Amino acid sequence: MVEEIGFTPLRPIEPPGASGRPGAAPKAGETSFKEVLEETLQQVDQLQHQAQAAIRGSFDPSDPKALHEVMIAVEEANIAFQFVMQVRNRLVDAYNEVMRMQV
Repeated sequence: MVEEIGFTPLRPIEPPGASGRPGAAPKAGETSFKEVLEETLQQVDQLQHQAQAAIRGSFDPSDPKALHEVMIAVEEANIAFQFVMQVRNRLVDAYNEVMRMQV
């Protein structure tokens, strides 16, 4: 037997600063883009430090498990860094696009 699918109407999207002020602060319980970006950069930095510590401290050529752990830590840091670089590239592209707009 097929179950009925319910329909939930969508709420309208509120533009940033819906209070009428440009750059209005986020409501209580919400995080701003700046806070999310800072937290992400801190996490990437933490992964970079963990990978560096893994390379320096726990690398033992005779222990294959240690080699896997080092490689995993390095790849996690590499992927996180590549992600941040792509976000930066998109932000720079968006900024350049806004600067090319004619007013």
